[in-house]
Amino acid sequence: MKRTTRLACLGAVSSLALVLAACSGSASGDDASGDAAASSYPEKDINFIVQAAAGGGSDLSSRALVAELEPILDTSIIVENRPGASGSTAMQYVADQDTDGYTIGFVPVEIAMLGHQNFDVDPADFDFLGQIMLAPGVLSVPADSPYQTLEEFIEGAKTEALSVSNSGAGSIWEAAALGLAAETGAKLTPVPFDGGAPALAAAIGGQVDAAVGGAGETLAAFKEGQVRPLAIFHNERHPDMPDVPTAAEAGYDLEFGGWGGIYAPAGLPDDVRETLESAIEEAAGSDSFTGTITKAGNLPVYRDSAEFTDFVNSEYERFGEILGAQ
Repeated sequence: MKRTTRLACLGAVSSLALVLAACSGSASGDDASGDAAASSYPEKDINFIVQAAAGGGSDLSSRALVAELEPILDTSIIVENRPGASGSTAMQYVADQDTDGYTIGFVPVEIAMLGHQNFDVDPADFDFLGQIMLAPGVLSVPADSPYQTLEEFIEGAKTEALSVSNSGAGSIWEAAALGLAAETGAKLTPVPFDGGAPALAAAIGGQVDAAVGGAGETLAAFKEGQVRPLAIFHNERHPDMPDVPTAAEAGYDLEFGGWGGIYAPAGLPDDVRETLESAIEEAAGSDSFTGTITKAGNLPVYRDSAEFTDFVNSEYERFGEILGAQ
């Protein structure tokens, strides 16, 4: 009887060991399966949302980056333009998508501005994956303008209000004019147009006293002798306009630029985020991408995810002060 009982107990122990081993094997298999799933991103096409119409600076930068990202991520990336409401239409769309990494997009400087202008846009709703470019702002006057320097322009605007065209109400270039006025005491009247090209055309045609626009769009008109750039709102001179001083050289600590980067809805899984961050860094550093950006008159500027997130938040605070003071 004792022998029978002992054998039964041993059998039970052996069975328990087999069960535990099976469970352990199953758990290991689940972990392996989870690891495989984690590392398999992306498994389908990625949608890339651009907040501006096709053909503009944001679209150019986006498509140049996407061309580099596709072979790195080994998947198709579909660019979709969703212009409207100063970019907020696209931003709200991106914020509402699944946080699975299959919707990303180009994020412009206006992400740091619109929340201060009664738009439902909050940087906290996004994961910022990396900055890829910068279009420094340039103040230009018509080629026949009496103003030869920024100092002369400011002095003239203290005597009488001068009109300054920009790419639209709520845009970075309107903010630049407002910032210049606040810093110097000049009387500047922002005049919004539907885009940077028509704003610059208004200055060329003498409809306004000056224009603020991106270096890329200003450069072409400058080379044609149609405008006279007075200052660049950047911490250093532009390589294609080396004779144009920075605003700081005239004594005004002002920096305004049409920067852009890549973002996604907030809450990406860690592995997806890491994959995207690494791919964006590689793509943004490629010769093809930097060459395209430089040829357009802009600057290839890269910040990683952490640096870009801090930068966006600091810009959000800065524009809160600039726009809130108006």
